Amino acid sequence: MPSAGAAAQPAPPPAVQGLFEACREVFGASAGAVPSPAGVERIKSVLDSISAADVSLTRNMSYFRRVNSNGIPKITYLHLYECEAFSIGIFCLPPRGVIPLHNHPNMTVFSKLLFGELRVKSYDWADASQDSTGVSLFLFVLSIDAQLQGARLAKVKVDGTLNAPCATSVLYPEDGGNLHCFTAHTACAVLDVLGPPYDDGSGRHCQHYNVSSSAPSAGDSKPLPGDDGYAWLEECEPPDNFHLVGSTYMGPRIVDN
Repeated sequence: MPSAGAAAQPAPPPAVQGLFEACREVFGASAGAVPSPAGVERIKSVLDSISAADVSLTRNMSYFRRVNSNGIPKITYLHLYECEAFSIGIFCLPPRGVIPLHNHPNMTVFSKLLFGELRVKSYDWADASQDSTGVSLFLFVLSIDAQLQGARLAKVKVDGTLNAPCATSVLYPEDGGNLHCFTAHTACAVLDVLGPPYDDGSGRHCQHYNVSSSAPSAGDSKPLPGDDGYAWLEECEPPDNFHLVGSTYMGPRIVDN
């Protein structure tokens, strides 16, 4: 047994400090927006081990009850850290809260659902060179491009529901569901790492999208294979009923030294 005069052992660093240090090393060593496979696995492993208690969140907090005067849920963003290479933050969604369809240009994004039941629908831009239909889809896209007036073909990547606890999801600049939307079935908290973060000056603008209601007629060209797996997306302004507010993060602090 240690003697009564023995020095107490220092407390282990908080989980978010470990996440910060992993992100700093992984994104600091990355020459582009996509870390090495080993780096991706390292950040995923750290995120998988983090719980709501590690960031001092519970379902009964006011973040998960916020609504506007019309009863529409407000989304709260808790900022933990940001630098040029990456950012860390938490989105708090009340039941029925929606984060509308948006993109992550030239970014790698890690999302960990800390608690709740969350509907996710995501897309990647259709890429003929990677599609099983090959040239036929490529020619189809070219033939109707002029008719779309800004709409662009995307392929559904994910359309389902996440229930915490679940594994961390990762999206990449051109794969993994780079465009996504969230709908909370219950109170949800989503811990996000963005690398690099949004920055209009660097061409990483957060653009919102609608699913186009004016998709081309199949009679104009060959129909798409499995039409329910594709959608025409068009740029739009953030919806009027989307309310995102910032609030102070009250959990363990990240020390950047």
